[in-house]
Amino acid sequence: MNNKLISVKNEINKVLRGKDDVIDMVLCTILAGGHILLEDIPGVGKTTLAVALSRSLGIGYKRMQFTPDVLPSDILGFSMYDREKNDFSFRPGAVFTNLFLADEINRTSPKTQAALLEVMEERKVTVESTTYRLKPPFFVIATQNPVGASGTQKLPDSQLDRFFVRLSLGYPDHTAASEMLKGRSFESIDSVERIMNGEELIALQRMAADIYASDEICDYIVTLSEATRNTDLLMQGVSPRGSIAILKLARALACYEGRDFVIPEDIQRVMYPVCNHRIILSTKAKAQNLSASDIINDTLRQIRIPL
Repeated sequence: MNNKLISVKNEINKVLRGKDDVIDMVLCTILAGGHILLEDIPGVGKTTLAVALSRSLGIGYKRMQFTPDVLPSDILGFSMYDREKNDFSFRPGAVFTNLFLADEINRTSPKTQAALLEVMEERKVTVESTTYRLKPPFFVIATQNPVGASGTQKLPDSQLDRFFVRLSLGYPDHTAASEMLKGRSFESIDSVERIMNGEELIALQRMAADIYASDEICDYIVTLSEATRNTDLLMQGVSPRGSIAILKLARALACYEGRDFVIPEDIQRVMYPVCNHRIILSTKAKAQNLSASDIINDTLRQIRIPL
């Protein structure tokens, strides 16, 4: 594994134990330049993960609690008249940072949710016909409570597709929960030390983007994606944007593990995090009590693995 990223993971583990798989996937998504959706119940460490990540990576961080009264201008910014200059000046919104935590994104209005679309896709903000580009690196970690929880509004498919992955921290295991209550397991968030800076992260992102993926690997991804579109168990399969995300995340995983080429196992590991929020189950699948995980795993079993 990359030594710097191992150190980053160790710093996060100071405040979040027993979640190595999720931390690995979060770091790989950052390497791939993608955005992360954390869907979980309150109180399992989503905000702690984001703060620890920003501290260890040495990048800027801002958090916004999404409520029904949050406006797009709160996120993007607005123009205000400046008497001294006798002109309007732009006041940047909360999104002008490196890591933007959109906490409980599905509790705000669809209009405010949509305000993040351009930012997430193009890393720029347009206010009153003027475009402002965000300084790299930039990524969004959004949290949401499960759909159906009180006061939530489902994210539209177009917005869900902007997230590279949808992950879930879940409850801690018995040992970790017991140690947490005894005060022996977790350190203060202030104990998390800076391991990298923004420039080093950008260099690693470029390295990950250059990881070699053979024609057979690319064909494997396309075949898997097409299989999700040609089954009566799904109303909607993996989009072309989803296929690109699979490749980028597989390259990042290879870089994270210290390889300069993608292997089929990389595709298999990233398939569920990338695709679980992009597919829509059909009535037939629901009647059979199948989950997104069941269908994705079945697709992986059916498609021949390239040698």
